[in-house]
Amino acid sequence: MTIEQLYISSTSLDHRKKYAQFFTPEKIAEFMCQWVLQGKQKTRILEPAYGLGIFSRILAQNSTLPVDAYEIDGKIFASAVTARPNGVNLRNEDYFTCDWNTKYDAIVCNPPYLKFHDYDNATYIPDVNSHLGTKLNGFTNLYTLFLLKSIAQLQEGGRLAYIIPSEFLNSDYGVEVKRALIESNTLQHIIVVDFTECAFEDALTTACIFLCERTTGSVSVRFSLVNNIEGLNTCFNEYVEYNTSELDANIKWKSYYEEGNSCKYNHLVPFSKFAKVSRGIATGANDYFTFKPSKVDDYDIPEECLIPCICKAVDAPQTFFTQNEFSKLLNEDKAVYLFNGSAAPNNTSVLRYIHLGEESGINKRYLTASRSPWYAIENRPPAPIWVSVFSRSGLRFIRNEANIYNLTTFHCVYPKNTGVDVDVLFAYLITDVAKEIFLDNSRQYGNGLVKFEPNDLNKGMVADLTMLNTKESSFVKDVYAFIKETQKEKDGIQLLNEFFSSRYTDGISTIDIFIEKLQFLKQSIPT
Repeated sequence: MTIEQLYISSTSLDHRKKYAQFFTPEKIAEFMCQWVLQGKQKTRILEPAYGLGIFSRILAQNSTLPVDAYEIDGKIFASAVTARPNGVNLRNEDYFTCDWNTKYDAIVCNPPYLKFHDYDNATYIPDVNSHLGTKLNGFTNLYTLFLLKSIAQLQEGGRLAYIIPSEFLNSDYGVEVKRALIESNTLQHIIVVDFTECAFEDALTTACIFLCERTTGSVSVRFSLVNNIEGLNTCFNEYVEYNTSELDANIKWKSYYEEGNSCKYNHLVPFSKFAKVSRGIATGANDYFTFKPSKVDDYDIPEECLIPCICKAVDAPQTFFTQNEFSKLLNEDKAVYLFNGSAAPNNTSVLRYIHLGEESGINKRYLTASRSPWYAIENRPPAPIWVSVFSRSGLRFIRNEANIYNLTTFHCVYPKNTGVDVDVLFAYLITDVAKEIFLDNSRQYGNGLVKFEPNDLNKGMVADLTMLNTKESSFVKDVYAFIKETQKEKDGIQLLNEFFSSRYTDGISTIDIFIEKLQFLKQSIPT
């Protein structure tokens, strides 16, 4: 049993997640160590997040170079210190307390994968900004701060290998990080492990290996996409290459290493032309603010303080969410209401429930503390269309015919007045064509998990539906009605797929053929 396996068996998952302790597979560690030792002769190595020392143990097999190492967690430090190789100066300290001016000609690291709300971002981010002149925002994840500081500590001719999640390459907060990477002029190679696999046990993330070298002159950056860990052996032969000046920090970098789906379609426009996507209602304390019918009875909450709402994605599994679907949830005693105490703040039962929340500290949570009063719910209209946030099988759009609200389990889609009928827009959105094109602007995690933030969808491309003529629009609305009124949703969507695929690729006018196919589908339904 390895030292990592022994540690995992004796340490709770909660503790390991608190410190974001996901151990680097040996083959990946060997690849990274081999790379940093090449090139200029090395004198001293830095390992900013030591963990149990997989990198130092591998380095010790190939060199006797001294290593400066940092590990903030006392528990894992106690396990690591007894197994550290000779020459490793291991400190039970925070890497960000060490001197920025100390330079190294070899740095290798698997930093903690902590998101912005899981570490002291109010201290760390200003520290990085002040040293580097960057403008990183409060949503920046910790692992990118590690990367940027280590690059700043790279000696001329020195090499760095980091393994981190690839999420920031395609996220809004990552724009400033990517800009800093471009300006550092150190990027050599970015290797992305295919999204269908997780390189780390218990971590829902995708591995991305950064290879950097501080050299004079211009730098070309290579991108490789490998299917598995074994594919690392081919990444130096199979890659796409760009000059650093060609890289655009403002776009999703997946376009540099992945062929997009939208390139095969014509006449695409941003989705923001037809709709605005915003997040669902965030309560800050769902257990407190959501109500089942039985909970309503228990606390005697008046009707005017209860907002009908879909609280979980699993409660809206169909393409159309109707009043009948809502009634079923009511009968099953599901959470279908939001508490809005500001609607009747003087009601005795409401006052009692508000006081209960204050006794439990609900009013002091991050979101509630910023609201006035804290027990009020965001004021916005119900969204006519919902769209899933996470998915493994493509985006899921739902028509909200019950006209109720939604929590952040779905994003809200508010159609704009563009002359395109909402039925036509929704009919397009539920096609595979729309989902395939949107995928180009997604954020992808391990095991095929896909996430969309509101702006990912707003900036995503869609077919320009204003190009449909009257006959084509009428056909799409007829198929929409067919899907809604029959049990032939799969057949109807398939027909829409064929139509939109043909309409926005070949550009051929074959609407009469599709109208005939729809008539055939209608005739196939038993009367």
